[in-house]
Amino acid sequence: MTAETSTRFTLHRDAGARFGGFFRNAWSRRWVRMLAILAALPVILYGALWLLFARDLPSAESLLTYQPPLPTNVRDINGEPVQTFARERRVELSYDEFPQQLVDAFTSAEDKTFFSHGGIDYPGLVGAVGDYVSKVGSGARARGGSTITQQVAKNLLLGDEYSVTRKIKEAFLARRIESVLTKQQILELYLNQIFLGRNAYGVQAAARAYFDKDVTDLTLPESAYLAILPKAPSNYDPNRNAERATERRNWVLSEMERNGKISAAERDAAQREPLGTVQFARNTVRNFGGYYMEEVRRQLMERYGSETEKGPNGVYTGGLWVRTSLDVPKQKAAETALRDGLVRYDRGKGWRDPGLSVDIDKNWAAQLARAPIGTGYEDWRAAAVLDKSGGSATIGFADGSQASLPASAASMPKRGTATAAFNFLRPGMVIVVKKEGAGYTLRSIPEIRGGMVVEEVSTGRILAMHGGFDAKGDDFNRAVQAQRQPGSTFKPIVYSAALDNGMTPASIVVDGPFCVWQGAGLGQKCFRNFSGGNAGPQTMRWGIEQSRNLMTVRTANQTGMDKVTRLARILGVGEFPNYLSIALGAGDTTVLKMTNAFAILANNGKQVTPTVIDYVQDRNGKVILRADTRPCEGCNAPDWNGKPMPRPPLRTKQLMDAMTAYQMVHILEGVVQRGTAQVLRDLGRPLFGKTGTTSGPTNVWFIGGSPDIVSGIYMGFDHPRPMGGYAQGGTLAAPIFKQFAQVAFKDVPPVPFRAPAGIRMVRIDRRSGRKVFGEWPTDDPKAAVIWEAFKPESEPRRTLQRYGTGPQAVATTAAAPRAARRAAAPRPQAKAPSTSEFLSNQGGIY
Repeated sequence: MTAETSTRFTLHRDAGARFGGFFRNAWSRRWVRMLAILAALPVILYGALWLLFARDLPSAESLLTYQPPLPTNVRDINGEPVQTFARERRVELSYDEFPQQLVDAFTSAEDKTFFSHGGIDYPGLVGAVGDYVSKVGSGARARGGSTITQQVAKNLLLGDEYSVTRKIKEAFLARRIESVLTKQQILELYLNQIFLGRNAYGVQAAARAYFDKDVTDLTLPESAYLAILPKAPSNYDPNRNAERATERRNWVLSEMERNGKISAAERDAAQREPLGTVQFARNTVRNFGGYYMEEVRRQLMERYGSETEKGPNGVYTGGLWVRTSLDVPKQKAAETALRDGLVRYDRGKGWRDPGLSVDIDKNWAAQLARAPIGTGYEDWRAAAVLDKSGGSATIGFADGSQASLPASAASMPKRGTATAAFNFLRPGMVIVVKKEGAGYTLRSIPEIRGGMVVEEVSTGRILAMHGGFDAKGDDFNRAVQAQRQPGSTFKPIVYSAALDNGMTPASIVVDGPFCVWQGAGLGQKCFRNFSGGNAGPQTMRWGIEQSRNLMTVRTANQTGMDKVTRLARILGVGEFPNYLSIALGAGDTTVLKMTNAFAILANNGKQVTPTVIDYVQDRNGKVILRADTRPCEGCNAPDWNGKPMPRPPLRTKQLMDAMTAYQMVHILEGVVQRGTAQVLRDLGRPLFGKTGTTSGPTNVWFIGGSPDIVSGIYMGFDHPRPMGGYAQGGTLAAPIFKQFAQVAFKDVPPVPFRAPAGIRMVRIDRRSGRKVFGEWPTDDPKAAVIWEAFKPESEPRRTLQRYGTGPQAVATTAAAPRAARRAAAPRPQAKAPSTSEFLSNQGGIY
């Protein structure tokens, strides 16, 4: 028999209860509970900190598209940099453009484990916490202990608040940044963003500010110096704290050696080098054209805003690239000519106190540097009177240097007195002096002001603009902002309206008394010429050349003031009421508007719009504004296709009759040849223009130019008052244009004004306006016979025939008796040249 065996089995309802029992048994032990609580505390603390501080933090992903604030860069007509608009000087570079030596210097100084940690340097954090605890209540600021990643988080996303809360947020955000960006991207943001003093943001701007070179040209000790600046640039200023800066720089070099970035020999050689910083970096951008650039800035601000209030292309943050029509040589010539004209008028009127002062006991040099006074000329300087004793005064300049001003150099009388200006100098007074030889002489800033615009006829581009003596402390741009009466420069608009309504340049207008009844309230208004007299019947041309008021108002009355003001509105001069006084320039307008109206005349009546900006590109190179929007098919072709150069189509609107415009320009050439602007005649080139003088006289004007450029000039006081009976546009404003033209037209071949199709050039007697046969115009500007421009079928029908030349010539008409003509006829002379022979000899007429 087989022996029986028995087996015992235990059935458990829930096998997992055994594990539960195990944990229950373990939890019943005190030491297990303590370990569990200790393990859970960090998790609970992290969760609490996250809920309190990290839940609402900005997204680290925003740094992927982060664009640092960049200045606006402005270029001239040739593409050369001339100005920047910036609150933070910064040049953005990519990581690959930073030299490795510079990267090593910053990581050694700021975060030596940057390429190995995950956003937080825990040993450094513990040290920073200990330092913070030790300084609680002392008022001292603990060391930061932040990594470069944490600094990026602080600078770009959090701000610079000094608190434990900010440090906690900074740590959370640094971890997020490390998960989103590469180390190279983080370092690129850091090196482009940090403030390093001298208004330099980023290492490239700092390299230029401190060493006047690019980062790629920095030496080892120079790179080490920049690396000490992020914490507190002012503490290591090379001028005030050179010893402290050198000590800190040498520490960075030692850290670089300790981290294996340089050898001991390199470190030793670099530590022996001086700091080598420059006090003033050369301007790579010329910061040129005060009033012109201010107008550019104003237009950009209106369109894009200063920062981001109107979009991403703010003037001070958007990194715009602006191409302007500024012609630097012409701008310099315009500035000098206008300043010289203002000084010429002011000369002899005595010294004028600028009315500014500084406290000589409190950093007077810095106060002087901020003083709102512009000296205009390079050899004029603002100075502060520091002391005055005996026969000389000690003066100081903004750079801290000092000089002596003897009484003999300030002997001009103070304005309104007969006492020498030296007697009125007091310590603290701000004055202007001019460098002469080894010393200085006192100068006076003119009280008279003015504006000048130079415009390209074919495009409307403003080549130069100046709105006063100096833009520093006087930013009111009188070229575009001052509303002034244009005086006689408005007369060409009156006569252009007359030419459109049946008159010709040879039409006879009476230069005699002219009065109009203005109603019971105003009574009768009588007009007068500037000279006070009258000359009887004269041609329209003569009336314009001599700027006769009586002929102008009579012509305006005959034509209709509604037609005159309509043409003024079409030309963009302004909206004026239909009063006869408007015909003499009594309505307010600006230099820019009047200059553009004359440019339209020179452009044969075609519309031109004045612009200072050619185009604007955003920081990525995309064109976001263009003045000339015409399409140009083939202009961007990669190579020449053998065909004529492509050109954009003409879209200009014809604002006035082309023949009328040419007739007026041709008449205004006579103003230069024999009228009120004769001072320009010896420039020896085709020029047209019109002078203007308003009642008082309170304003003087000149507007005119060549077929290529037109310039407008105004002079007067900001609060209009009489300038003196001798003040006229021909004696004050026209010479300013002449000085400018001598520079602007140098080496430029003369170009005649081009007549439009249909114009008939007819020989007439200049004074009578009658048609002439048998005699030819000469180069004499006051010749009796001239060429005059007529529209078809409008030239004079009566003829004036001259036999011979000179005082013995006899004038006859078709109505004279034949016997009288035979008796007056001289002996036969050589045959006069035919018209075709004359035109061949003269090279054609226009």
